[in-house]
Amino acid sequence: MSVDAKEIEQVRKQAQMICSKVEVEAALDRMAEEIARKVGQHNPLLLAVMNGGLIPLGMLLPRLDFPLRVDYLHATRYRERTFGTELEWKKTPESSLKGKTIVIVDDILDEGYTLDAIARYCRKQGAAEVISVVLVHKLHDRNNGFQADIVGLTTPDKYLFGYGMDYKGYWRNAPGIFALGEEHEH
Repeated sequence: MSVDAKEIEQVRKQAQMICSKVEVEAALDRMAEEIARKVGQHNPLLLAVMNGGLIPLGMLLPRLDFPLRVDYLHATRYRERTFGTELEWKKTPESSLKGKTIVIVDDILDEGYTLDAIARYCRKQGAAEVISVVLVHKLHDRNNGFQADIVGLTTPDKYLFGYGMDYKGYWRNAPGIFALGEEHEH
């Protein structure tokens, strides 16, 4: 998919800030405390859900002062589009999940299908415990009922980018959480 550079710049300029960098950092602090409380004594394996989970996990790691290991998986419904399709598994974790405490870290819980499928996969692989962690839970009634165990922030039902979430593959690096301006919503 080719993306026009001008469109990408316009998206950022016209976006509405939903959560500032300060608010996101405070949420990450709270999330880290809750993760430490739940699994700090269990030698957990933290799994980043690529690509969006990379940034929240990377920002959580220095806040987690206990033994842990890190791996990643790649399962997506978006593939740089602005809407979800069928789940596609691109990469499963290298590490064995059998008997382990698994902490799945993703950027956003939107409809819940991706995280639900990943949690079921981990249990099927023999994980002793599966904890799901999301930076953002988007509030709407399209959710499949899956609830994350640890949520950093809740946001309105808007197309979001920043801190891992992207617009057509761009702006995962935005310093805050932003909603698309009306002129870019599809």
